[in-house]
Amino acid sequence: MKSVIVGTAGHIDHGKSALVRALTGIDPDRLEEEKRRGITIDLGFANLDLQSPDGEPIRIGLVDVPGHERFVRNMLAGVGGIDLVLLVVAADESVKPQTREHFEICRLLAVQRGITVLTKADLVDAETLQVVGMEVAEFLQGSFLDPATSPIIPVSSKTGAGLDQLQRELARLAAQVPAKDSSAVFRLPIDRVFTMKGFGTVVTGTLISGTVHKEQEVEVHPTGKRLRVRGVQVHGHSAEEAIAGQRTALNLAGVETTELARGMMLTPPEMFHPVVRLGVQLDLLPSARPLRQYARVHLHVFAAETIARVTLLGAKQLLHGESGFARLKLDRPIVLFPGDRFILRQYSPVITIGGGRVLDAGDPPIRIARDQSLPFLQTIANASPREALLARINRRRIFGLTLAEAVAETGWLPARVQQLAAELKQAGEIAIFGNVLITSRWLERIRQDILSLARHFHDANPLLAGINKEELRAAKWGYPELFDGVVAALLREKKLEADGELLRLPGRGVVLRDEEAESKSQIEQAFAKAGLQVPALKDVLASLPVDKVRAQKILTLLLRDRVLIKLSDDLVFHRDALEAMRRQIVAQKTKTPKLNVGNFKDLFGVTRKYAIPLLEYLDRERVTRRVGDERVIL
Repeated sequence: MKSVIVGTAGHIDHGKSALVRALTGIDPDRLEEEKRRGITIDLGFANLDLQSPDGEPIRIGLVDVPGHERFVRNMLAGVGGIDLVLLVVAADESVKPQTREHFEICRLLAVQRGITVLTKADLVDAETLQVVGMEVAEFLQGSFLDPATSPIIPVSSKTGAGLDQLQRELARLAAQVPAKDSSAVFRLPIDRVFTMKGFGTVVTGTLISGTVHKEQEVEVHPTGKRLRVRGVQVHGHSAEEAIAGQRTALNLAGVETTELARGMMLTPPEMFHPVVRLGVQLDLLPSARPLRQYARVHLHVFAAETIARVTLLGAKQLLHGESGFARLKLDRPIVLFPGDRFILRQYSPVITIGGGRVLDAGDPPIRIARDQSLPFLQTIANASPREALLARINRRRIFGLTLAEAVAETGWLPARVQQLAAELKQAGEIAIFGNVLITSRWLERIRQDILSLARHFHDANPLLAGINKEELRAAKWGYPELFDGVVAALLREKKLEADGELLRLPGRGVVLRDEEAESKSQIEQAFAKAGLQVPALKDVLASLPVDKVRAQKILTLLLRDRVLIKLSDDLVFHRDALEAMRRQIVAQKTKTPKLNVGNFKDLFGVTRKYAIPLLEYLDRERVTRRVGDERVIL
């Protein structure tokens, strides 16, 4: 069955709740204070089953809002998810201040359909009803409720006059409402929290997208707590699942009512995070005062409310009736997606001054300059999904955008991001490394930067064979899979060469000056001639015709090439001497399968200072194995 959410709007005491009661038989005023005072203070809910002109069953979820100016914030908590509005105007009073404010709020929220209802028609004569109808028609001219396309229906909740026509028009318009996407990401803004005897904690809200079912795990924002859905109700009836567009109640396990509040949001776990910075497009009402740079305002979006500071982009102030781009800094984090509509109210006195839509809720980890923020918002404001994704990837520059970040920024499911990314890759606009997306432009920048760093390294370190891969990675190229993928591509293209963990440019490596080449030869000869009775390393380095730093680099070069082998901090041996020792030990096995430290000293004519490290080296090389105080020759 198709579900459509209908909200009331209008001035206090114009008969909104009475109209809901007459249509549905359900009293939306649930609070004792509301019944005592005879006014609506908080949101009320009811439902009504209708049939479209084609005979299709439609379930209407009615959200009744308070009309008093003091309770506009409660009204705003209920209208965020409505599909069409019933603008209620009392025939005995005509258009009043909250009629205007509620109407402007619906326009700012981009409500597309509605019916204007002239209530209390039984209290006025036909001539007065006609005059009020003309006044209302003039007020609505040119809007989404223009009488040329949207009906104005006089009714009496007391006598029932006009209710049948209202139901027919409601069914007709409801049939035209596009179905919300139940396959999209699940989001439920919480507008009520209470305890039900025998069940525990219950939350309600209008399911704005996706599907939720029993036993599903959900995450509540901004706390991040994960909860289990114990039970589901749709329009007051138990169900296995709720889909987008339905008034939904969830019985949640593992949480107390004190941990939840109106304005919180339920989503799938570990997909999204609340943000405090938004990029938006603002629309200021014609009646509003100029909005100045860094002004503080009240932000209302779905059931949430917070204070925000406005940073205008490209202007120092926004005049009444104007539109512009801005960034908002919120006092508390909220989960929002591009396209979400919001209302702005003046900080003091608190009146509605405008609204707009969210363009960017990405809050990227890299700092974006203000002069870059405006072009980015202008680009994505009317971009196609593919163009918007490309702009988001480009914004991350050399760091790239992960699939998970793209999902969090856009509110799209991973499959949709992957599909759009595949199209961009096929068009040559981006590259994909694992789960990291990067534009072709910034990819080429990384490639050139890596090659340039390698070139500078060779120039500055002629005695080193190449730059360590991890040292190059430390230059902060973003995600590991991006860096590894770029390096792998450069290796395949033979623009880089690898030697273990070292990377170098083709044809580049160690370049020795005359005195450095002489020092290298001098070190090698000193240890080659010494055999196993090697001199102290520090003495050899001190005798070279180069400075200490270059001497150490030359030694490192010889150790890397395994011309010399270091057995301890001050004991270095030539590889030929160690190889000769290895052959002699193997030959010794024909005479005796074992030897001890004393045997080794006698065999090679060395002192204990050399014997112990050399025997330990033979153990490591699996030439010998220590058993007690002896070595078994393997």
